[in-house]
Amino acid sequence: MIDLICPVSDEKTNERLTRLNAFFTVLLASLSFILNTPVFVAFLVIDFFIRAFTKGKYSPLCLVSRALLSLLKLPEIKIDKAPKIFAARMGFVMSLTITVLLLLNLGVAAMAVAGVLVFFATLEFALNVCVGCMIYTYMVLPFNK
Repeated sequence: MIDLICPVSDEKTNERLTRLNAFFTVLLASLSFILNTPVFVAFLVIDFFIRAFTKGKYSPLCLVSRALLSLLKLPEIKIDKAPKIFAARMGFVMSLTITVLLLLNLGVAAMAVAGVLVFFATLEFALNVCVGCMIYTYMVLPFNK
């Protein structure tokens, strides 16, 4: 087994912020299926887009997470931002796919993709496991060499 290799950058982010974002992702994706509406997943498409392709400071989930962290007065834990940007791009693609599948009335396929998204986000939130690093190592890096 090879060692995991994550994308690297000079930018840092707060680990607690990313884990709270993952929690809200689980919550919103689950609500979309519980309430049988694509609205919450469509919201995730927008939020993931902001986090993946901009600096992310105007992401609604980041704003809520920052406010909650400030309220709880939890200290920052700085981590590399690049793996989280890669994960946000994966989240964008997955949430966009879920939204399109729901709009096409392909609920079972949408639920399968949503299950994967919720699983990945739960690993991040609960166990601090970045599946993005695993995917980057085994599926992206070999094609970049």
